[in-house]
Amino acid sequence: MAMAAKKVIAICQSGGEFVTNKDGSLSYSGGDAYAIDIDEDTQLKAFKTELAETFNYSIDTMTIKYFLPGNKKTLITISKEKDLKRMISFVQDSVSVDVFVMTEEAVARNVSNMPASRSSRTTVLEAVVPVVGPIDVDVDMVNAIDQVVMDVRDETPISCIPPENMDENHRKAALQWENTITGVDQRFNSIAEFREALHKYSIAHGFAYRYKKNDSHRVSVKCKHQGCPWRIYASRLSTTQLICIKKMNPNHTCEGAIAKAGYRATRGWVGSIIKEKLKVSPNYKPKDIAEDIKREYGIHLNYSQAWRAKEIAREQLQGSYREAYNQLPFFCEKIKETNPGSIATFSTKDDSTFHRLFVSFHGSIRGFEQGCRPLIFLDSTPLNSKYQGTLLTATTADADDCIFPVAFAVVDTESDDNWHWFLAELKSAISVSHQITFVADFQNGLKNALAEVFENCYHSYCLRRLTEKLNKDLKGQFSHEARRFMINDFYSAAYAPRLEGFQRSVENIKGISPEAYDWVMHSEPEHWANAWFTGARYNHITSNFGQHFYSWVSEAHELPITQMIDVLRCKMMELIYTRRVESDQWITKLTPSNEVKLEKETSIARSLQVLISHGSTFEVRGECVEIVDIDRCECSCKGWQLSGLPCCHAVAVFECMGRNPYDYCSRYFTTDSYRSTYAESIHPVPNVDRPIQGESTDLGVIVTPPPTKRPPGRPKMKQAESVDIIKRQLQCSKCKGLGHNKKTCKVLELTYIHSGNG
Repeated sequence: MAMAAKKVIAICQSGGEFVTNKDGSLSYSGGDAYAIDIDEDTQLKAFKTELAETFNYSIDTMTIKYFLPGNKKTLITISKEKDLKRMISFVQDSVSVDVFVMTEEAVARNVSNMPASRSSRTTVLEAVVPVVGPIDVDVDMVNAIDQVVMDVRDETPISCIPPENMDENHRKAALQWENTITGVDQRFNSIAEFREALHKYSIAHGFAYRYKKNDSHRVSVKCKHQGCPWRIYASRLSTTQLICIKKMNPNHTCEGAIAKAGYRATRGWVGSIIKEKLKVSPNYKPKDIAEDIKREYGIHLNYSQAWRAKEIAREQLQGSYREAYNQLPFFCEKIKETNPGSIATFSTKDDSTFHRLFVSFHGSIRGFEQGCRPLIFLDSTPLNSKYQGTLLTATTADADDCIFPVAFAVVDTESDDNWHWFLAELKSAISVSHQITFVADFQNGLKNALAEVFENCYHSYCLRRLTEKLNKDLKGQFSHEARRFMINDFYSAAYAPRLEGFQRSVENIKGISPEAYDWVMHSEPEHWANAWFTGARYNHITSNFGQHFYSWVSEAHELPITQMIDVLRCKMMELIYTRRVESDQWITKLTPSNEVKLEKETSIARSLQVLISHGSTFEVRGECVEIVDIDRCECSCKGWQLSGLPCCHAVAVFECMGRNPYDYCSRYFTTDSYRSTYAESIHPVPNVDRPIQGESTDLGVIVTPPPTKRPPGRPKMKQAESVDIIKRQLQCSKCKGLGHNKKTCKVLELTYIHSGNG
């Protein structure tokens, strides 16, 4: 039976230094590390390639050396396949083997002078327990090795442009850090803050350094170039937690030699650099991170390094994520203080964990009451933040049929209770003098909650959600083609303005499946079909009207909760201001989009014939005959009632009578209503995440994050549009038939045969 190849688990180190011991042997300390597996079957070329990719070396200039077991004074060179196999063989039962990987330049500069102490740019591979055949694995040892590998990977060197090769933009970016270290007596809040300042300082001044001492209360650092006098020592200031620079020699003698060495950047350092930008742009992509770091600092990152840097930056922000929940009492008070008349309220569970937060700005409340039609869209979108949650939204349509946010809430989960609470808060915020039409889902407790909170409201079932449920319920019973026809007929039934059109569409469904017909008729058409619905929804029959608002959420959902809400506030503040300024330039009575609609109806009306019947009733002839009652603002085509704007038949009557069509348009479509919607401003809320010094934030309430956390893996985003329930059917470009293309068209094949050519 063949014996398994001898395996070696190795750890690669880089950036440390050789130290000469009293007995003349060499030891290697410090540096970064990387784990690698090799065995007797490993090819030298593959080994070199992996090392070159890992440490950004050139294979052609790479030299690999190692110590013989028990001999720390003589280095053996690996230059061919046999040398590599001999090294693995020499390991025998030794615990480790030291392997040094360096460039030829480093060899000439450092190795030739050994055993004198040298600071070198070398790499060490420490092989951990070679394995021969089946063995009992020490789980604790393996876990320890894995932890070491995970820890040291964060410090893998990242290639950089030496300072003397930087262009002007790169140099300007680095120069901003020239004074992060100013000298003796400079103080820092922590050791970590000092280390970060030192790293930036070294980049700005173009030198590399190494630690002599580096622990929780003191740091001693010297220039990495041998003989250079630059030094710095910082330690804890007595009786405080501050770190103070006690000694510093700011002079360098290394000059160009150090500049050629360039500087090193770690993922942790990059994470600290992008942390602030990540707060503002949580969707900052690794590719963009790499491009920005290269452009601004001249440092090259690969995708994995940029991704890991982003993760580190997120981890550094975790404290602010948790703290943001505890800032909610202060944050809500600041909203009400800076925006009088606004509602900002939250609640916690018995264990003080976050439950829900409701926000409605005074500018939104007044805008809805003064200028918007009594129509509200209710919807929800999941939040892929650290602590998950769901955003509940109430939006409406302004006079130009654009989204206008009314209120929103962050809740721990979408539930019947949370929707009931949200609607109760919404009712307390807005005036209910008009009968409101809600376009919303019929599930998640909304059906009962709306009837209980807004007693006499109209509830229009969201057609998108209904269609999703219909498709899901029918998927296992009918073919794709049959479902496609049924759903098309279902949409036709919903949009049909009159009963005969509705009935014709549902009969088409019945012809395919009596069961599907029963499903449609039991889905309460009076809540979704134009022919049956008694409320005014102005041709809006889906609740996802607020897609523009959800795009804002997607930009901010990974921020701490207070910052996320403030980003939404900023977006709304800018929206109100921009639309107010734009509308000041309008000179038409109706808003631009409605002027276009009315002009279209007017154009059609010119070809219609009007016959006076009696009183306010008129007969209008065109392709069909319609009856218009101008006193009741009704037309038998139902177009006037459904849209709120006169249809072509009504416009034809106005033209005949010499009346002004604008007098019969809903006030909700006028420029004046639009301006009323955006008359009130939303004001800034300063110091959202950093209350000013001396400002009390202790309101006696403790709020901790909810217990739910983001699961591993790529988060699933809410669909920007309705789910593509039935994909576009393949259609032949020749015979126009469905389900095939011209290459597989049977009709063309039969035609060809019958023509006598077959």
